[in-house]
Amino acid sequence: MTSPQPDLDADITEKLRSPKYRRYVLAVLVVVYIFNFLDRQIVTILAEPIKLDLGLSDTQIGLMTGLAFAIFYTGFGIPLARLADRASRVNIITGALVIWSGMTALCGIAQNFVQILAARIGVGVGEAGASPPAHSLIADYYPPSERASALSIYALGIPIGSLLGLLAGGWVAEFYGWRTAFLVVGLPGVILAVLFKLTIKEPIRGMSDAGGAGDQSQPPLVSTIKTLLTNKTILHIAMGGALTSFVGYGLGQWLPAFFIRLHGMGLAEVATYYGLVNGIASMAGTFLGGTLADRYANRDMRVYAWLPAAGVLISFPFYLAALIVNDWMIAIAILLVPSFLNSLWLGPAFGTVQNLAPQRMRALASAILLFILNIIGLGFGPFLVGVLSDLLAGPFGEESLRYAIIFATAGYFWAGAHFLLAAKTLVADLKAAGQEDPAPAAP
Repeated sequence: MTSPQPDLDADITEKLRSPKYRRYVLAVLVVVYIFNFLDRQIVTILAEPIKLDLGLSDTQIGLMTGLAFAIFYTGFGIPLARLADRASRVNIITGALVIWSGMTALCGIAQNFVQILAARIGVGVGEAGASPPAHSLIADYYPPSERASALSIYALGIPIGSLLGLLAGGWVAEFYGWRTAFLVVGLPGVILAVLFKLTIKEPIRGMSDAGGAGDQSQPPLVSTIKTLLTNKTILHIAMGGALTSFVGYGLGQWLPAFFIRLHGMGLAEVATYYGLVNGIASMAGTFLGGTLADRYANRDMRVYAWLPAAGVLISFPFYLAALIVNDWMIAIAILLVPSFLNSLWLGPAFGTVQNLAPQRMRALASAILLFILNIIGLGFGPFLVGVLSDLLAGPFGEESLRYAIIFATAGYFWAGAHFLLAAKTLVADLKAAGQEDPAPAAP
């Protein structure tokens, strides 16, 4: 008896290709990513009350929010991405969401540094299972010419989640304490996990590629890593993203404390004014980065690297101006510009990596990119700014945080250089990967 499976697969694939359903998938993935960053970034606005309540130093705050979190986040990211390249990505994201949401809630009952450090490590372990399989899912639901735009929309979870983390953390902590804030943002993620599992379908790998599904066997781990890291475009994009993240996470962690210490603002004030300005500008930059890159790629595909380079290089003088003015309202107004510019890189960078990576390496490609940018960015950005702030406290007092942040922001020049180097090899590498045609695919 002939098996009906090929026709069944074709029917299912046709339904999953429908614009309406793939938009739904992308929307739910954005909500998952919002929770990812909400739970990750809420600690930035709560750093000062946690420090005072538990008696911590800036170095310990930087370790808890940066290096320790990043080590476990990136360390678990590689094996989970490897699993996502051969197993159900929907199941992996569902389980990861339950873990990081539960560990976020546990932060609210920590009584000392060790306990809150352990809970934050648990958040990192859970969040490691989100983006690599999500990027892989998006690459199967969207064709190459639309991936930068789709991944930019997905990346909106970063500014939206960060904004909600600041607002929820600041206002809840202002009236009910920092412990309640962790509980309020952590527990709803478990409900979202159930919705995700019940409504998101696992697509056939390669469903939206021009050649369809390719070889479904998974290549060995070592050869996969070698293939990805010997690609000059991927390597330079990874380093550019890592150094951009170094500055971004350093600023994200310490700018709320900067406004509280040096401008005398309250938690709710910082959450509202800085949070809204940074969040709205970052959303605009994140969305337009991928959209503009996909639109102008038919003129010159190097726009996928040029746009991120321009964004980070132009950001520096605006950050410098915001950090040295004495009026907090002027400082926050100035931050509108660099918050927009330094978000342009996300969609083009992740979209290019997904287009360059073979089908069975896509989740791992994202994990490797996230490993590099999070070890350098998330790991050392908040941590080194905290260490430098402590070291400068003797001669500069509370002003030490201002100078520590300024020093870290200079990393944008190094990041811009890597994006410009990626532009030199990008066209040739995309042609070699068979993804050189930027013309829009039919819906």
